[in-house]
Amino acid sequence: MKSLPENAEYYQKTPEFTEETLPAGLRRAHHTKAGTWGRIVVLEGRLMYRICQEPMGEWMLDRDNPGVIEPEVQHEVEPLGRVRFYVEFYR
Repeated sequence: MKSLPENAEYYQKTPEFTEETLPAGLRRAHHTKAGTWGRIVVLEGRLMYRICQEPMGEWMLDRDNPGVIEPEVQHEVEPLGRVRFYVEFYR
């Protein structure tokens, strides 16, 4: 998984999601816009993060292991039991 670029600037974040409030659109392949990076911050529990295009990948995210979303890369998330998380956006 890549890291956020050093010059990335934070501009907003999503509300906090749980396994019950996670929108269906985040559970299936979707992407950020050109130039938009994301950082998945898990507050509690575990979340599976998948990249759905070549090169594919799968990572288990938790409090100590946030996820980085690259611009325009198809990805999805899956709760692994109880989870609380949000996504920060950078450009």
